[in-house]
Amino acid sequence: MPSCARGSDYFENSRTATYVQRDYAIRNPRGFAGYGENCWGISASDGPGPLRRRIAGRERTFSGYLARGVPHGPDDGTLSPWATAASLPFAPEIVVPALEHFHALDLKDDNPYGFTSSFNPTLPAADGHRRGWVAPDHIGINQGPMALMIENHRSDFLWKLMRSCPHVVRGLRRAGFSGGWL
Repeated sequence: MPSCARGSDYFENSRTATYVQRDYAIRNPRGFAGYGENCWGISASDGPGPLRRRIAGRERTFSGYLARGVPHGPDDGTLSPWATAASLPFAPEIVVPALEHFHALDLKDDNPYGFTSSFNPTLPAADGHRRGWVAPDHIGINQGPMALMIENHRSDFLWKLMRSCPHVVRGLRRAGFSGGWL
């Protein structure tokens, strides 16, 4: 059943999911370092594991690549700035402050491609930086959603293009979607 039949649509569902991400980080039920109002973004990403470490008296398990998620996990303290940035058109009022926080954490680290793909403030960095472990790679598939959603926020261009494509509109209608921009 299409989500709009339940009083929601893609945009509102994505906006709600963005707030769930931030609210989860504010609650921080697993007590990870760094999580908070302006430090969130849990998604499939590389992580610092596999490894186990005792940190601040607590045994922690860190995974490598994992489809992380909230509010029910899995979650090992790894955050993905690209996931936050890709939420920009849905909730700019909470995304922009988070991106500013990521910038202040120096997650770009002089890399011309932008923020690192992921980081984990719970696993201490060798240099003692508060951002903790930082993924050594910049992943192209992470950069794409950021560029697309920044442009959607800026001009609505890609969504306008999609709405003007008769094949997309016909496919969505055949799938049972209605309302919203359809």
